[in-house]
Amino acid sequence: MKVALTYNLKKKDPQKPEDYFSEYDSEETINSVVSALKTKGHSVETVDVEYPALFSYFRKNSVDMVFNIAEGKHGRFRESEVPAVLDYLNIPYTGSDTFSLALALNKGLTKKILKAENIPTPNFQIFVKGNEVLDSQLKFPMIVKPNCEGSAKGINKTNVVDNQEDLFKKIKECIDLYQQEALVEEFIEGKELTVGILENGKTRVLPILEIDFSNCQKSGEYFYSWKMKEFQGNHELGLVPQFYCPARLDKETEEKIKDVALRTHRAVGCLDISRTDIRLDKFNVPYVLEINPLPGLDPKESNFPIMAYAAGMKYEDLIEAILLSASERIKA
Repeated sequence: MKVALTYNLKKKDPQKPEDYFSEYDSEETINSVVSALKTKGHSVETVDVEYPALFSYFRKNSVDMVFNIAEGKHGRFRESEVPAVLDYLNIPYTGSDTFSLALALNKGLTKKILKAENIPTPNFQIFVKGNEVLDSQLKFPMIVKPNCEGSAKGINKTNVVDNQEDLFKKIKECIDLYQQEALVEEFIEGKELTVGILENGKTRVLPILEIDFSNCQKSGEYFYSWKMKEFQGNHELGLVPQFYCPARLDKETEEKIKDVALRTHRAVGCLDISRTDIRLDKFNVPYVLEINPLPGLDPKESNFPIMAYAAGMKYEDLIEAILLSASERIKA
């Protein structure tokens, strides 16, 4: 099969905020996906989605499938940009479609759908201007997040607040810096979990991954913040979470969490692959924080491959499974 890999290459720009390119992929990830595809016998070409290179490539080249890991370029619908181009050109691609990608990047809209589907998610409020009246039913502590960002952009330990003064200060900071509305939700104290869904012949829920931050006291970061994701494993900074896969859960709780993740995958309309982030509270209620239809595929550090390895898969098997899922779906 002739495959084109579409991607954004991670870079640095002193004129941009330090987390600006966090969603983009490293050369190691790009090379690893290419190597895995070639190992499975496919011919592969890489396409950086810098415009107009994307349009130029597909005008001149015919491919059987696009393996899409691109995050897009601008705005709240950016993850839909490459799939939208491919849909227009009638070129098949892996992963979710334009609607699901746009929806999942909007945390507030996703949470409305989760609540409509009776899927537990923290109570929340969207702030557009930053001077709205706080919903009296919301309980502290709360966490403030940019509403349309991924990779924990804009989130650090100071985003968890326990009073109105700090809350509105952080809301204004978030709106001003990211030029978008702020999501405020109740902060769920509990166990951090993430769950991968892989559709390879049948829909498969991978072993649950538990992220334990008890060794991260030095950093002060006790949840998946941007710094935790970006510098994970840095002992000097104290960013050394422990991973347990399968998670340390009893069978009943494990099945409950897997069911919630699968229902979330289907509610948002994800295809081929997704990763759902969950907090398990002291009453064993699994609260969905968000879903990522474009989870990271770094073979060493990303959560999704860790879960695939726990399921007995090799990295090249995971990449092939995503490709074959898209191929079978398109044939159907």
